[in-house]
Amino acid sequence: MIIAMLVACLLPLALFSFRRTSDEMAQLSDARLAESAHTIATIIHEAGIETFIGRESMLVPVRKRTELQQAGEIATNESVVGFQVFDHDGKLVLGTVNLMTLPATPRDRSDYHDLKKQHHVWRTYDYVDPKSGYVIRVADRYDSREEIVHALWLDHGIPFLLGLPVLALLVGWAVVRGLRPLEALATALSSREPGSREQIHLPDAPRELRPVLAALNEQLGRQEDALERERRFSADVAHELRTPLASIMLNLESAMSTADLDEIQDSLGGAHHSAAALAHRIEQLLTLAKLEVGAASGSPATVDLVGMADTVVEEFLPVIRGRGVELSRPPERTPVLVQGHEAALAALLRNLLENSLRYVPSGGNIRLEIAQHRQEATLEVIDNGPGIPNDRRHAVFARFHREAGSSGDGYGLGLSIVARAARLHRATIELLDSPHSSGLRVRVSIPLLCP
Repeated sequence: MIIAMLVACLLPLALFSFRRTSDEMAQLSDARLAESAHTIATIIHEAGIETFIGRESMLVPVRKRTELQQAGEIATNESVVGFQVFDHDGKLVLGTVNLMTLPATPRDRSDYHDLKKQHHVWRTYDYVDPKSGYVIRVADRYDSREEIVHALWLDHGIPFLLGLPVLALLVGWAVVRGLRPLEALATALSSREPGSREQIHLPDAPRELRPVLAALNEQLGRQEDALERERRFSADVAHELRTPLASIMLNLESAMSTADLDEIQDSLGGAHHSAAALAHRIEQLLTLAKLEVGAASGSPATVDLVGMADTVVEEFLPVIRGRGVELSRPPERTPVLVQGHEAALAALLRNLLENSLRYVPSGGNIRLEIAQHRQEATLEVIDNGPGIPNDRRHAVFARFHREAGSSGDGYGLGLSIVARAARLHRATIELLDSPHSSGLRVRVSIPLLCP
């Protein structure tokens, strides 16, 4: 393609240059004819015009190139040039033999003419001398002019024609060498392990390829983040739906194990309520997933932490009663307002409560406290479970982390969801000692200003 473009560009330039060179050579040759005619006129004047009056025609012999070569002399092109001098009456008084049969020349003005003689066309300049009235004709053959032009083009064209294949080889080599980084990039991409977050590095990458590498690494990172969010969302769904499903199962089992219509009605009502909570939980999970990738449909809104906590606690009541755990809430019902996303804050509290329920033994207690300060609101979940040693508290927010001795078959995602919801609201989480003899106190501090 590059060679084709070079040829497509150079060919019109070559044709244009050929025409310009031909025109300039024609103008130069015409100027030489005019100069020769004026020179002959000057010589005639210096010799005296009376020298030619009444004399017979004087013919200058002209030898061909082959004759000169046979005689061992320097070969010239004297046979393709010539001159003639005509007197007042149009009689030839001086001239070369090779122009004897040319047609007569007009005598009214000086001008250029193209005259044909046998197989050749001659370019003539007829000069009418104003002093003597003589007509001086100087001529050369067109084929001699063309030979000069052809010789020039051969001198300039042959190197180009010979160099074009060499240029094609060099360009081909340069293109192949220039595309080697792309081959290395293709190899690196094909050998990349699925899920790998390692960036692609090409040690000898040219400057032109570095922005492509940077954009590609950034795009691969975004794709891995998206895949990680999808995997995390799938695990979160399984984790978050366990509690309402367990509540539904408990109510249905209670209805199936009794013949009392009132108890059946109560159990079915509880199952219906848990199913509604399950549907609401699914909607909240989808909302939380959208919030995590910045796709929320609206801006943060005002959320009442007390009202949100009541909804979450009501959802846990069947499980709390089944575990025999006491859940206490502050008697103060004054709303505590923050700016944020209710679905994310509800998921945060839900997972804190579920985490405590998993560790608190039967007959234990959990206390929920919500308070408002000057610049932040605090939400605390306090239990009397086994607690978490100080040296392991930094690791519990990692996904799939489970403390030894935890009950149930959880996936270790609860506190990971808490941490993500807290980051969404620029909140801080502290794991403190419980005021009881054992247990854990989780404090979440939420700024009152919109995150």
